[in-house]
Amino acid sequence: MKEEKNTYFEGLFKGIGSLSTGLKTTMKEFFTPKITEQYPENRKELKMFDRFRGTLVMPHNERNEHHCVACGLCQTACPNDTIKVTSETIETEDGKKKKILAKYEYNLGSCMFCQLCVNTCPHDAITFDQDFEHAVFDRSKLILTLNRPGSRVEEKKKPAAPQPEAAK
Repeated sequence: MKEEKNTYFEGLFKGIGSLSTGLKTTMKEFFTPKITEQYPENRKELKMFDRFRGTLVMPHNERNEHHCVACGLCQTACPNDTIKVTSETIETEDGKKKKILAKYEYNLGSCMFCQLCVNTCPHDAITFDQDFEHAVFDRSKLILTLNRPGSRVEEKKKPAAPQPEAAK
């Protein structure tokens, strides 16, 4: 086995080549535009990207109605039991029994934001929003109730009867 020995000048040129490679990368990054967000100073105009998963929410309309029918599919799909759906059975005016949502609890502290609950919901009743500030001093504040007091399921609109065509 022959060991190669570099001369003084060969080592010097290799070192300068290595230094120039590093300086080239540094200079390239120095002149590229910066994308650093000045958080929390720019909190008002800060917008997360569309696919960001913040907090699980249950959208309500202006009449305090939501789409959740308390089927429990989201609770079943959750891998670490973050969601707890509590339902009640009521009797309607026509004597039929109907299951309604009593309480929808969501534990933000144990959620891993996998979006399995949102994907399994057949009524699009839950979704993730853009909120990302979740720091609290007490973990009990991370348990959220998503359905508002007095909220109810949005009634499905009946399709309008087809209008007969006017005689020509």
